[in-house]
Amino acid sequence: MCGRYVLEATPEQLQMAFDLDNVPQFAPRYNIAPTQLVPVITNEAPRVLTPLRWGLLPSWAKDESMGSKMINARAETVTEKPAFRAAFKRRRCIVPASGYYEWQQREDGKQPIYIHLPDVPVFGLAGLWEVWHNPNGDEIRTYTIITTQANAFTTPLHHRMPVILPPDAYDEWLHTDEQGAGALIPLLQPRDIDGMKAFEVSRAVNRPVVDDPSLIAPIN
Repeated sequence: MCGRYVLEATPEQLQMAFDLDNVPQFAPRYNIAPTQLVPVITNEAPRVLTPLRWGLLPSWAKDESMGSKMINARAETVTEKPAFRAAFKRRRCIVPASGYYEWQQREDGKQPIYIHLPDVPVFGLAGLWEVWHNPNGDEIRTYTIITTQANAFTTPLHHRMPVILPPDAYDEWLHTDEQGAGALIPLLQPRDIDGMKAFEVSRAVNRPVVDDPSLIAPIN
C-alpha cells in the first residue's frame, strides 16, 4: 500500500514535469498523510493543481469516515469495485510525489523506509478522484492512489507499490475518454524503474504532525 508520501518539488519543477499553466508557492511536504488536503492534477482541470482530500469518498458513501479506509485502490480490481469503477472511467488524476514510505516489520517494531528516485524531483502517481456531498450539502472532493504489485526493486521491501506513471503517459491518463478507459489498464502493471533508491528513516514519520526534511534523512 501507500500510506504516506513526500512532495518537496519546487513550483518550477512541478510546472515543467506536468506542463501546468502556473503553480502557486507552497511549502514542501515530507509527511503527507490520509485525510489531509493535498495538490493533485485532475482530468477536469489538467493544467492546474487542485487541492483534494486524501481518502476517496464515493458519491454513495454514508459518512466521511469511509474515506480513511479508501486511501488506496488496487489496480487488479479498480474496474470492478463499486467504490472505484465509475471514477476509473470518468475521474482520473495524477498525484505529484517526490517519494513515498513503506514499513517493514522488525523485532522492535515497524521500520519506515523511504523510496524515491534521486534524479527525479517529482513523478506522477496514478489516482482517482470523486465528489461527495455531506448532509449539509457541502461538496467534498477526495482522491485515492492506485497500487499494484511491487516491482523487482521494491519486492524485498513491500509486496505492493503505488503506480508510478511514465511521463509520456500523463496526457493519456488524464485525457482518455470513458469509452477508451480500458486501454489504460496496461499502465497499472508493475514496471521496473531505473534509479530507484531506498533507505531507513526515522520513526518520527509515524506521527503525522511531524513534517520536516529530517524525515527523509537516512539513519543507517
